[in-house]
Amino acid sequence: MKFENAYIPLRAAWSSPFVRWQGPAADVSSLDVAAQVTARALDERGGFEIDELVLGLTVPQKESFYGAPTLAARLGLGAVSGPLIMQACATSVAAVHAAAAGGTGTRLVVLTDRTSNGPHMVYPSSGGPGGTPQSENWVLDSFGCDPNTGEGMLATAERVASRGGFSKAEVDAVTARRWEQYEASLHGFQERWMVPITVGSKRKPTEIDADWGIRPAPLDALEGLKAVTDGGVVSFGSQTHPADGCAGLIVTSEPAEVRILASGFARVGKGEMPKAPVPAASAALHDAGLSLSDIDIIKTHNPFAVNDLWFARETGADVDAMNPFGCSLIYGHPQGPTGARGIVELIWALHDRGGGRGLFTGCAAGDTGAALVIQVG
Repeated sequence: MKFENAYIPLRAAWSSPFVRWQGPAADVSSLDVAAQVTARALDERGGFEIDELVLGLTVPQKESFYGAPTLAARLGLGAVSGPLIMQACATSVAAVHAAAAGGTGTRLVVLTDRTSNGPHMVYPSSGGPGGTPQSENWVLDSFGCDPNTGEGMLATAERVASRGGFSKAEVDAVTARRWEQYEASLHGFQERWMVPITVGSKRKPTEIDADWGIRPAPLDALEGLKAVTDGGVVSFGSQTHPADGCAGLIVTSEPAEVRILASGFARVGKGEMPKAPVPAASAALHDAGLSLSDIDIIKTHNPFAVNDLWFARETGADVDAMNPFGCSLIYGHPQGPTGARGIVELIWALHDRGGGRGLFTGCAAGDTGAALVIQVG
């Protein structure tokens, strides 16, 4: 979809650190994290009159039934309301899409999720023996069962790797490159947009001001890891880890430094999720009236290094140049906020080169892809 009047002020895009699941943020509701991180971000940036709130999350939390009005109340936004969006790993792009398509005004977009300690859902079933209910572990069952094939997501990566003819050496090399790029982000890049999370009690609060639980991924370490499946190419080092975190941004119809040009969504064949960023990117670029050659920086949500190999093979993009300053493959994947952090990094990477056009694209459960094209002045 092409957008005519959708902008993001340069400093009005932020992310919390991403915290590996079952780490120090494991017992904090993602709504609590969203309230504290968003309040701090708005206070530091200031001056925004919010007309609507778009909330994105994929893992239900206590008191999340009311969606955006719950968070609006926590933030003191009065009668502000808006949609609750849930589309697995595509939630960030879907939320920005909804905000950019909303017409005039200023919209606060908040993405938050906690994969740690996901809820165990119990569904009444009067037809079960003695009325025994059905149950579901919201996070673990979803991770392990693709809706089209019944397979885990790892199987989609191995299937696409096989069809692309990618070796473990190639997969490891891309992962090591992403680790090097992430390392470069630790020297001043993250400080401009990262908002800390406070955990612990009121008496003994602890501030998390950097990503937590990241494993170094130099090439020699990756080469020493075996593939998870026999005959496969993906090891535990060349796939992302679940995480907890929050991200947000302001979308306004008033001209600002960052212009949202277009969004795109696509689906691919069953069990071929890592392919989806390619047609999603094509859809967004088509609506923006651009080609990949017009793009200065490409950022991806890539839960598997296979994603970037496939994208580069199909589009001709330089796989080593993609994802400056790292990506979700390295710093983790808290579902809803993951894409928003990638967009924040894309904005600042473009700013640092003096402006230009950027593409964010990524895959999502259900063999879906979602993409966003932006321009930074």
